[in-house]
Amino acid sequence: MNHMTRVKASSCALAAALLVGITAPAVSAHGAPSHGAPSHSGRESHARIPFTQAEVTAEDDGSYTVEWKAPGVRHVSIKANGRTVASGGSAGKATVRGLRPADRQWFDLVPERGGSLHLADRLIKLEGSVNFRDAGGYRTTDGHWVKMGEVYRSDALDKLTDADLAKLRRLSVHTVYDLRMESERTAGADRVPAGATHVVADVLAGSTSMTTMPTTPEEGVAMMVQGEKFMVSGDTAKAAYRSVLGGIADDGSRAVVFHCTAGKDRTGWANAALLTALGVPRSTVMEDYLASNDYRAEANAAALASMPAAQAAVYKPLMDVRAEYLNSGFQEVGKKFGSFEAYEKKALGLDSEDIRDLKRDLLVG
Repeated sequence: MNHMTRVKASSCALAAALLVGITAPAVSAHGAPSHGAPSHSGRESHARIPFTQAEVTAEDDGSYTVEWKAPGVRHVSIKANGRTVASGGSAGKATVRGLRPADRQWFDLVPERGGSLHLADRLIKLEGSVNFRDAGGYRTTDGHWVKMGEVYRSDALDKLTDADLAKLRRLSVHTVYDLRMESERTAGADRVPAGATHVVADVLAGSTSMTTMPTTPEEGVAMMVQGEKFMVSGDTAKAAYRSVLGGIADDGSRAVVFHCTAGKDRTGWANAALLTALGVPRSTVMEDYLASNDYRAEANAAALASMPAAQAAVYKPLMDVRAEYLNSGFQEVGKKFGSFEAYEKKALGLDSEDIRDLKRDLLVG
């Protein structure tokens, strides 16, 4: 444990630095290796998508669970690798077995009428990362769906293996946005797929606002709340997120990855901002944010178990994601900008045309 407590925690007060150098197996309940990706040519279907809920989950035994709800639809076919592997009615849950190994297993949910969905399990299982997952696969308030295979969010990439890099290259990872501080980048430089562009988008950029580590759990919670607010209104944070979201809006060559160290705080706000801009409801944005607790469960538990009990109690709020943290970010948006639309324009530099570009490129249906 000594090596972890010596990590530059003062330069990563949003808990990520506590996890630098720790590797742990991915949370097996959420992922399996798979391959294939949707095309990157804009919206794939202009037909209304009747699905109100749909998800693919890779199970520990190599099978996949596909669940869906499509009110008013009598029949839904589930296809994988060009063949029908399951079917059902307007709502269903199917277990699919016996598919050949793949980098990422994709499923097409095809209703009898309306647009189909192209989905995979959200987690990309890698040897050197535990929180590398798809930013998409969510429904917007107006019935569109965020395409999968276009944008990914992740924890640190410095421990990726050669096999990991080869997999990401096959998944067409084109640009990597590094949200970490200089000290983090120096301690563990990113490994990126061959041909990918590496962009530094330092959210904290030497900020001294979070350099004193907490001594009580309550101070830890307060630090995380203040850190979330800084990610909204801090000058370096606004510049970093402007680079990321503006780059995604301008770049038609995806896939794109943005990441910090633990993939939960700086990365969490980046994805919350992106999903909100795309029209995903706040409740879904919160679910995506809180999912880091599940994906990081083994790594966090191992880290806390290595600490004295009193220290673990102080550090646990830094390693968690909690609803109050993300809520404080949205509250800061309202306080400093008045609305999320004003935040997009004033802080992120995204005008109405940029938002239309994002929706055109990343939504289907």
